Amino acid sequence: METAPIMFLFTLPPQDIANIAQDDATFNDVLHHWHRDLLAFVHGDLPRMLLILFIAFVLARIVAFFVNRMRDLADRQSTSPQRASELRTVAAILRATAYGVIGFIVLLHILSILGISYTPYLASAGIVGVGIGLGAQSLFKDVLNGIFILLENQYNVGDSVRIAGLAGTVEDLTLRITTLRDADGAVHYIPNSQVATVSNLSRDFAVATLALAVDASVDPDRVLTLLRSTALAVRNDPAFQQIALADPVIPGIDAINGRVVTYPIGIRVAINQKDAILRELRRRILLAFEQNSIPLGSDPNNLLLIPHPDPTAPPAQQPLIGS
Repeated sequence: METAPIMFLFTLPPQDIANIAQDDATFNDVLHHWHRDLLAFVHGDLPRMLLILFIAFVLARIVAFFVNRMRDLADRQSTSPQRASELRTVAAILRATAYGVIGFIVLLHILSILGISYTPYLASAGIVGVGIGLGAQSLFKDVLNGIFILLENQYNVGDSVRIAGLAGTVEDLTLRITTLRDADGAVHYIPNSQVATVSNLSRDFAVATLALAVDASVDPDRVLTLLRSTALAVRNDPAFQQIALADPVIPGIDAINGRVVTYPIGIRVAINQKDAILRELRRRILLAFEQNSIPLGSDPNNLLLIPHPDPTAPPAQQPLIGS
């Protein structure tokens, strides 16, 4: 039984016997000398890897320090909301970009330490990138449009905007995507390539507008006098003196639709503050109109016309019901 392997070896060609002997020697070398390779890795490559990871950790902490400082500085910009929004936006972009660059550099150094040549992978990635680029044009558009959004300062983190058919507050902004939270609390992730038109509601000031419909039977001069006094009282209220930036503007009659006369009211207010002053203005106008017996207008489209019966007309004949 023991002579079977020996007889098998004699039946093999000399080249196969040499290959088997070489493989066996390689296996024995790995089996008996793996600890030597491990010690060489611990003494040589491992400290370099730990040093690279430590440097990356320090750089990441430095980036986090500057990002937090910029956010704290933005929180203290109570008198300049636009400057605060710019600081938050730059902080978000700096964090995302710096972490990406640090991670990529660490990966390249670790591959070099492990003896893995990344040059062929970079060349292959370039070839694959050409193919991917043909199908990833939207990604390029996202990044390119994001760069122009930042350079042109179209909007910043914290601004109230209308973009891509949605309205809300910008919570995050990167080169590829804009995160928007609407009034219902829903979060929308909008690729920057879809941002074609930007309506920024947080620049310099806002205008609180109210179109008031009054019945046409009321004297227009009386209505204008009452509206101007009521709107000016809201403007001079201590609760709204810091919100209203200018006196209310009531130019006169804006439209006449049947028995409805429309009077526009406009007040320049601080950004994101028009809702509160409009609520108070509506409340005071209702009270003033009630005290002065001024009826509000009705939409003529909602009027129900009921014809009056002709008293001289003969009575309508009742239908005969037969059995």
